[in-house]
Amino acid sequence: MSSVEEFRAEIRGWLKTHLSGSFAALKGRGGPGREHEAFAERLAWERHLAAHGWTCVGWPEEYGGRGASIEEQIAFHEEYALAEAPARVNHIGEQLLGPTLIDHGTEEQKARFLPPIRAVEELWCQGYSEPGAGSDLAAVRTRATLEDDRWVVNGQKIWTSLAHESQWCFVLARTEPGSRRHAGLSYLLVPLDRPGVEIRPIVQLTGTSEFNEVFFDGAVTDAANVVGAPGDGWRIAMATLGYERGVSTLGQQVGFRRELDALVALARRNGAAADPDIRDRLTHAWAGLQALRAGALRGTDPSAAKLYWSHWHRDLGELALEVCGPAATLAAGAPYELDDWQRLFLFSRADTVYAGSSEIQRNIIAERVLGLPKEPRP
Repeated sequence: MSSVEEFRAEIRGWLKTHLSGSFAALKGRGGPGREHEAFAERLAWERHLAAHGWTCVGWPEEYGGRGASIEEQIAFHEEYALAEAPARVNHIGEQLLGPTLIDHGTEEQKARFLPPIRAVEELWCQGYSEPGAGSDLAAVRTRATLEDDRWVVNGQKIWTSLAHESQWCFVLARTEPGSRRHAGLSYLLVPLDRPGVEIRPIVQLTGTSEFNEVFFDGAVTDAANVVGAPGDGWRIAMATLGYERGVSTLGQQVGFRRELDALVALARRNGAAADPDIRDRLTHAWAGLQALRAGALRGTDPSAAKLYWSHWHRDLGELALEVCGPAATLAAGAPYELDDWQRLFLFSRADTVYAGSSEIQRNIIAERVLGLPKEPRP
């Protein structure tokens, strides 16, 4: 048995043993559009993972990880999803900020922030998008000034996932007055439990609130809490986005497969599979999922991968309502109780918008991958 197979068997056995008792009820809980489900219990589960060394498996051992290879990380995420283990609450800290600090942070920043991330003692959110700077991230207007050995932050972020459950936020802010676009930005680590920070949940189509507006009005953080040099924030921010689309997406695809399998089973039960068009679309969805996995294993360009999976998942949500038939237009219960297929349809509408809209991804692919001329700007 190879080392990867041994690693896969180890995590599979551990999950079978530990995803039981009080944790058994967490199977399948949480995830996009469902982050409100059993959050405290999922937090306890993730701390249980940490206590047994199953968080941050890809981090180097010197920072508390297992030093797992890419193949072992793929095995971990796939086995975790196959076991129907609950959605992770520490994804942003573990998969985004942690690798950013390991590669670009100071030794003091690593010593301060990495251990609480690994132990799931501090949760993080991502302060990038703003009302006027979503897909066009370089247009950020949140500003920060250095005053008396501390950064003073003013501005607004939006669509900030799980900010209401987080203690810290990594914030892209403009720190050089008069700077434009990619220049003059800094990557700051800002605490959320201090004066000058207001978090307002945003109610989504699903009726839940996992996104937030975050307002900074004279919020402060230590001068040392800048990753990279002041003014170098764009480079650090882009590095973080690269980690965001890493091997954990293979676990996401296992979840997609579970949704597709359940939809095929429903189509067979309710007779929708008798419709040739429905059968063709289900087959097309299956083929698309195989292409997604092959691309992830090969290392498809991150923008191309995001563009493809987001449209695949949005289309699956639309197909789900077709399979459900007219009853899909009725709430499962009063006043606005949704079933899994309705929630999938509604939340997947956002897939092609968040984490970089499809329009922006196409521009990136055209300009940076294919080398085509840049889009004309006014």
